[in-house]
Amino acid sequence: MLVLLDFLAAEERWLYPAFLAMYAAIYCVGHLSLFQWWAPRYRLDCVSCIISLAHGTPAALAAAGAILAQPPTARGFAAPNSCLQDHVLDYSVAYFTMDLLHYLAFLPGDTLFIAHHLATLFVFVTCRYLVRHGAYALLVLLVLAEVTSLLQNVWTIAGIWRGEKPTAARVYSALSPLFYFLYTIVRGVAGPIFFLKMSLFYLSGQAIDVIPWWVRISWIIVVGTAITVSNLWIWNLWKEFFRERKQSMAKKST
Repeated sequence: MLVLLDFLAAEERWLYPAFLAMYAAIYCVGHLSLFQWWAPRYRLDCVSCIISLAHGTPAALAAAGAILAQPPTARGFAAPNSCLQDHVLDYSVAYFTMDLLHYLAFLPGDTLFIAHHLATLFVFVTCRYLVRHGAYALLVLLVLAEVTSLLQNVWTIAGIWRGEKPTAARVYSALSPLFYFLYTIVRGVAGPIFFLKMSLFYLSGQAIDVIPWWVRISWIIVVGTAITVSNLWIWNLWKEFFRERKQSMAKKST
């Protein structure tokens, strides 16, 4: 990983097309080979999970590396983006582009995911190409968003098959409390704390010379909405988890 980060830090070429081509290749392999015999409703969800797996953990590690590669004095909410940070942003922009195209083509009715991807792309693209400052804040949020990606995708795939495969049902049941707990810690505690610090900084006007007010406000609105929706989602999962557990205990006692 360190070798790759060193390579990216020294690379001056625009890597977004290469990243997009990589995701397109992974998507095609999943769609046309790995899952071609699966029912459409399973295949579409699993193909999305495959490219998410290719993005999540590598993006979290690369984002953390890009943050730590900067001296402490350059880790600020208004700090200029480094070359490495721009490459990491492009890696994520390519993923969200590919997954957005997937939803627009095959699942246009899933408006929540489409809106999420459009909003995320807006934040990343404005940071990367318009203001070229503030990558530190977005990369910290990227780490928090993707640190549970591997677990979430395995949990999602197991959930897709749990009605038909007993093994998948057991994996889903075993992973659910661990995934819910870690997701709650990251999205329900760490995320809001960092978001509060970011919001206070941008609202204070300290970044006015490098990040226009409308960009700062839009970032706050998008990130705040994403965190709120994520916490509502995990809250509903917790309610369903305890409801099912209560029903299971009631059946055992009768």
